[in-house]
Amino acid sequence: MNGDGREGGRRDDEVRGARRIPGPRGAVDDLDLETVERPVLPPPGASAPDEAVPEQGAPEEDGATEEAGPADAVPEAGAAEEAEKAEEAVPEPDEPYEPDEPDQPEEPEEPEEPAEPGPVQPHAVTAAAASAPVLSHRVLKALLGAWALSACSAEETAAVEDHLTGCAPCADEALRLRDAVGMLHTDGSLDLDPTLRTRVLDGCLGRRPARVPIPEWATAYDAETARLDALLRDIGDSDWHAPVRLQWFEDERAVTRRTTVAGVIGHLMAVDGLVSAALGLDDPLAGTGAAGTAEVNGGAEVPLSPTRRTETYWAATYPPATRAVREPWRALTHEVIRTASLAGRNVAERSVSYGEFALPLQDALLDRAFECWVHGTDIAEAVDYPYRPPSAAHLHRMIDLAARMLPAALAGRRGAGLAGPARELVAPGEPGRSVHLEVEGHGGGDWYIALDSPAAVGSRDRAVAQVALDGVEFCQLVAGHISPVEAAAGQEGDREAIRDVLFASASLSRL
Repeated sequence: MNGDGREGGRRDDEVRGARRIPGPRGAVDDLDLETVERPVLPPPGASAPDEAVPEQGAPEEDGATEEAGPADAVPEAGAAEEAEKAEEAVPEPDEPYEPDEPDQPEEPEEPEEPAEPGPVQPHAVTAAAASAPVLSHRVLKALLGAWALSACSAEETAAVEDHLTGCAPCADEALRLRDAVGMLHTDGSLDLDPTLRTRVLDGCLGRRPARVPIPEWATAYDAETARLDALLRDIGDSDWHAPVRLQWFEDERAVTRRTTVAGVIGHLMAVDGLVSAALGLDDPLAGTGAAGTAEVNGGAEVPLSPTRRTETYWAATYPPATRAVREPWRALTHEVIRTASLAGRNVAERSVSYGEFALPLQDALLDRAFECWVHGTDIAEAVDYPYRPPSAAHLHRMIDLAARMLPAALAGRRGAGLAGPARELVAPGEPGRSVHLEVEGHGGGDWYIALDSPAAVGSRDRAVAQVALDGVEFCQLVAGHISPVEAAAGQEGDREAIRDVLFASASLSRL
């Protein structure tokens, strides 16, 4: 071998067609992968492409072979020279190197200098460059949001995570984005709870102090009118014409009447006019008052009976009432509560006439709260709206009012021949025969109903029978929504006394 790397005086062009170990390549970050031509690999089992061979008819010098064979058929001398170069460049090569691209015709040039010694793995470098795209800092920072949402491709994810190991600002931003994504995820439904509005209103009404203190006996009316107003605010314009079936108990049978949601509010406003008149306020049926209706009967005196007042209002309202009836009713209830709160203590005993009977103002407002809840439930069923019973304290007061009215209702039915005769007369204020009314559940308690005289006092010791009902069920019986036969959950003792009390409870209902 000569000192210039040639053996036996051979020239460089004799081994120009032999395989060569490529020189060192640039780092992956320095490559522009978009401009690099992708290698075309042969299918499995195919032979390697033929290398370039010398032209046919080329002059032979210094004993060159007569025929050019395939590229891998290198003369022994050339193979030995290439083996020496491979040992210097790549330690212990196991198999011949296959180029990524077909060799291009080379220009006549000076022979290349041998590659510097060092471990070179061309296939590993190519795979890394293909799997990890080279992206700038600005692009990687813009991908942090998509990375936090797990929306990046596998290559982009690898590039971002590799970048985060060396860039502290981007790593901090990535942690903040991941925390934000965690707060966006929820296991619950995104639909609002249909009872949310009711619960919020109940909480506000129970905790927010009023500017003008409301008397304790007026709080039930205030709460029930507010709940019904919240229902009316939520329904649409078409719901005001939804059919509502009003039901009560009359002449030993159930009676029904069909109207609309707007008609029910007009009915409530017409009867509330009895309370407003007792407080010195305008009657909504008297001319063009708060209700905005036409003058009734040419300015004649309006009736006192709740049923007749309602019929008068419905007859004077043409065309039928719509959403516009809500504001006059709401203004009337607010004015009643405000006036009752400012009138002082003595106003609680002021009499409110219902035509056939009268109630103190505090009981009249409790009666109006009861009817507001009952008809609010009728409206809620018509428009498919969630509506709960009153609070336990308010429901207890409503049940107590009905229990206090039962002795007079029993006497009235007895006078009409609809109840059994009195068996034992006692002096007013003395204990007499009684029925133990046990109301269970929500707003429940124990009451003793005098049987023979309204002036008698119910007594535990004189109880001749016991009847047990649920609190809401008893209120439905008093409202005429269920029959007396279906109401009793438990009975014990005098059956006639129990029947008289149940039917008297149903007779308290009215339009």
